[in-house]
Amino acid sequence: MTALPVRHHPVRVLLVFVAAVVVTAVVGSLFSVSAGADYQALQRPSWAPPPWLFGPVWTVLYGLIALSGWLAWRAGAGRGELTLFGVQLVLNALWTPLFFALGWYAVAVAEIALLWLSIAALVVVFWSRSRAAALLLVPYLAWVSFAAALNIAIAVAN
Repeated sequence: MTALPVRHHPVRVLLVFVAAVVVTAVVGSLFSVSAGADYQALQRPSWAPPPWLFGPVWTVLYGLIALSGWLAWRAGAGRGELTLFGVQLVLNALWTPLFFALGWYAVAVAEIALLWLSIAALVVVFWSRSRAAALLLVPYLAWVSFAAALNIAIAVAN
């Protein structure tokens, strides 16, 4: 992803960020058609959330992610920062097929660790551009931290 010239209309650029996040969400949903049933069938820790919670949480998080990217762009984020934004979206999209479609729980643990690192790095680089952009990613980082712990517990139990 390259830095978008400032001459682009901000609303159009926001739509680009929203579209990128929607593509990420759609890729995940294509590989999670039976995720609720698959998740229920797994040995899960007592602190595992119910399947219905994931959809609403991810909907809010995806909105925050898109807004964060847009705010960082508005604040002058460059090619490297926007590339990192794209990398974390790709890693986000890859986790669902690894975990649900392939059932590769241990591989998914390694992948979610990379996702976590990419989000943490994005928070750091966005902080210098826009504190609001960085702070909007904190709930995402927190949820991925929780999801990583859940993924580890499931990998161990299954």
